[in-house]
Amino acid sequence: MSLPIYLYGHPVLRKVSEEISPDYPDLKTLVGKMYDTMYESEGVGLAAPQIGLNHRIVVIDADPVRESFPECAGRKLTLVNPVVEVLDGEKVSRAEGCLSLPGLSENVQRVEHIRLKWLDENFEAHEEEISGFLARIVQHECDHLEGKLYIDHVSPIRRQLNKAKLRNIMTGKTRVDYPVRYAPKK
Repeated sequence: MSLPIYLYGHPVLRKVSEEISPDYPDLKTLVGKMYDTMYESEGVGLAAPQIGLNHRIVVIDADPVRESFPECAGRKLTLVNPVVEVLDGEKVSRAEGCLSLPGLSENVQRVEHIRLKWLDENFEAHEEEISGFLARIVQHECDHLEGKLYIDHVSPIRRQLNKAKLRNIMTGKTRVDYPVRYAPKK
């Protein structure tokens, strides 16, 4: 069952998400719906704020990009209350897109090496050093939990150049092939 993706301009995308506890109701059902939504939207990651929930939950399936980025092969992660620690200060610029910003893509500088600590859907603790494009996916999705979007990482001039596209997303003028929720009208 696919859930609607909340698009740029919706206030839920700008709120810092709250940690969840082991008594979170129907977590496994929610995680399943998040994966379904991500797959139906053809994404490789989805954070709870993108479906309207300010909870620290992320799903990732990086396997579809394995041919270009071998470190992504077979990598499917459910991240509950994730914590990202930067391990390498050198940043690399790569194109990023986002289900909440359809039709847009920008080069974003991110570090290539992180340490990730998280709980899975069974609240079992994990810790791993992650590199390459998988580290980028994790950072992108965890940014959502902090109320940040990848567009926040681009230069002011690039944001200005995308102003019309961003306005079109906010006002529902961007064509999207998956269920969405637009920003409330003012």
